[in-house]
Amino acid sequence: MSDPHPSTADLAAAHATELAARLDDGTLTSVSLVDGLLQRIGALDTDGPRLGSVLAVAEDALDQAARLDRERAEGRVRGPLHGLPVLVKDNIEAVGLPGTAGSLALAGRAVRADAPLVGALREAGLVVLGSTNLSEWANMRSTHSVSGWSGVGGLTTNPWALDRSAGGSSSGSGAALAAGLAPLAIGTETDGSITCPASFSGVVGLKPTLGLVPTTGIVPLSSSQDCAGPMARGVRDVALLLSALTGDPAYATAPGSASVAGLRVAVAEGWRTLHPATDALFDDVLRRLAEAGADLAEAPVVPVGDVGSAELTVLLGDLKDDLDAYLSARPGPGPRSLAEVVVFNREHADTELAHFGQEYLELAADGAGRTGEAWQAARDRCLAWAVEEMLEPAFALDGGRDVVLAPAYAPAGKIDLVGGDYFLGGGVASAAPSIAGWPVLCLPMGLVGGLPVGLALLGRPHQEARLLAVGHAVEELLGLRAAGLLEPAWRPPDRG
Repeated sequence: MSDPHPSTADLAAAHATELAARLDDGTLTSVSLVDGLLQRIGALDTDGPRLGSVLAVAEDALDQAARLDRERAEGRVRGPLHGLPVLVKDNIEAVGLPGTAGSLALAGRAVRADAPLVGALREAGLVVLGSTNLSEWANMRSTHSVSGWSGVGGLTTNPWALDRSAGGSSSGSGAALAAGLAPLAIGTETDGSITCPASFSGVVGLKPTLGLVPTTGIVPLSSSQDCAGPMARGVRDVALLLSALTGDPAYATAPGSASVAGLRVAVAEGWRTLHPATDALFDDVLRRLAEAGADLAEAPVVPVGDVGSAELTVLLGDLKDDLDAYLSARPGPGPRSLAEVVVFNREHADTELAHFGQEYLELAADGAGRTGEAWQAARDRCLAWAVEEMLEPAFALDGGRDVVLAPAYAPAGKIDLVGGDYFLGGGVASAAPSIAGWPVLCLPMGLVGGLPVGLALLGRPHQEARLLAVGHAVEELLGLRAAGLLEPAWRPPDRG
């Protein structure tokens, strides 16, 4: 199926850097760009295929764009992304947008101030176009939750195949990028929530080092693991967006500074997806890296195992304490604690509990938070596995490695509102960096059965510039965009 809105196809296919060049040479204005994307959102997200990736549009988006066009005309260009639109996940507070984390419990509690990361985006000259749908409460709600569904935003689908999952919890950010509804987006990740939708939608996402991007003003899940990070259609765009978020120009200049030749790669054989076609594609990527002069060695890593239950203990404890503190401080009417959210959902069960329960919310609400020995013991176990047993030995392999490489996820499974998420494989590679607070970059690896799958590149803490440089070199080697392989197919739902 061709692009369902061909009149805006040129905007949809362009990378942020390409759109920025058109703004610089005057062949495009921020107003015309934003207006075109608003038309596209209306045609594809609200009507037409009803992608459901954009939860809300900023009413002042065109006013923001007009102001930035005037600044450009006066010679006041704030940076390389001046005038470009960005979407932010709806668990991030931005004035004029809902900031609900997808929950009706937060609907109507107006955002009074921008989160610091949103302020940084505005200061860098970006248009905050709208907010994206997500897996409600960042997917920490039920043992049978459906990625991409929220009580406020409904269901987000995947523009590659409209019956496939968009992943989560940054579902709308990944799907909107792939659909060409914006060139840039912000997601959040606690464990896999940027990596998964980037992999499923065929875009690039970076979960940075814990704390690099401030999380103040973000509806929390876990202060131990929550991160906000940039998403886009290419590594160079992600690098530019990270510079805008942090004010550090080193990230923007990193792509193009590394070569595959001589790259020292630790291959995470123990973190394969166990999906045959995806792992075969990963083997082909390894072959191409080796042929281009990369030095590959097998990393001593193993699947998560019993650490998964320890991580759940940590996240449940964090959720209680962190969400209680957030809800008690957020202005406006509504639940002031996690326990009150649980009650709210029961009172609004026709919507909030229509498809799955709230087992994790109930467990967290009834738990002791971070007090007591159970939480600390679980956190210690998680860190020992992630840092001492997995990441440090992998990077120390054979005198030191530049990056740890693994397949991210198998292709997106079909959406099932009855049985919950169904994953075809993968997701292991995000666990250790999420627990440890180390960075992970996901970029498209290729297509399997006509659906994108991602490649996970793990870096050392606070080495995002190096990780982006390596990621760009790998992206160039694979050449997927030049081959025309990264335009979504908009395949209609089918049986089977």
